Amino acid sequence: MDVLYRDEHVLAVNKPPGVLAQPDHTGDPDVLARAGRLLDGTDSDPFLGLVHRLDRPASGVTVLARTSEAAAHLSRQFRERTVEKRYLVLVEGRLRGLGTWTDYIAKPGRQPRLVAPEHPDGKRAVLDWQALATADARTLLQIILRTGRPHQIRLQATSRGHPVVGDERYGAGTSLGERALALHHSLLRLDHPAHPRRNTFTSAPPPVWASALTDEMRTAIRRVLDQAHPSAPSSS
Repeated sequence: MDVLYRDEHVLAVNKPPGVLAQPDHTGDPDVLARAGRLLDGTDSDPFLGLVHRLDRPASGVTVLARTSEAAAHLSRQFRERTVEKRYLVLVEGRLRGLGTWTDYIAKPGRQPRLVAPEHPDGKRAVLDWQALATADARTLLQIILRTGRPHQIRLQATSRGHPVVGDERYGAGTSLGERALALHHSLLRLDHPAHPRRNTFTSAPPPVWASALTDEMRTAIRRVLDQAHPSAPSSS
């Protein structure tokens, strides 16, 4: 698990696909445990707070707080949606141009699904998408999340006939293996919890994507990461 940035307040890492965000009943590897090992011996009283989550099969930038004060500051930013979250997503089918998807998501029985706007438990889900490259009946999208609902990108994409590559749970026809799907949190921009600056963290998709990408798609990925113009230390 690569370290993208580290100081006494924040740890930013690149979560591999297939790794849990936090421990569960399976005992499988999780971000918190791996991050703790990265910091082992560097802090006499280690604190790690998970302030946002990525689905297990997804990958990408994950930020953890190293103090309780930083955890409160960062959590507030996610809650108030002042952070910027961008994803690189490879979907089945062809899309061109750009647009906005708006739906409503509820979690009856702990299973996220799209519901009608009048559903009593439905929460508005909004994202902006842009097609970066299309080939072999697949499209590489850059997605900016405006809300953060469970399985939001996966549900909204598959409902329009474009399941995320490797997402067999939601109807994808192909598998990436390694408990992975082609959904990568490529950029996170937020305010540092202790300094008056905006931090940008970036990372490229994991190697498991390699067989699904064309040269045009690889070029597009490099371009969007190069254009991120980070204002603080980052990795891509």
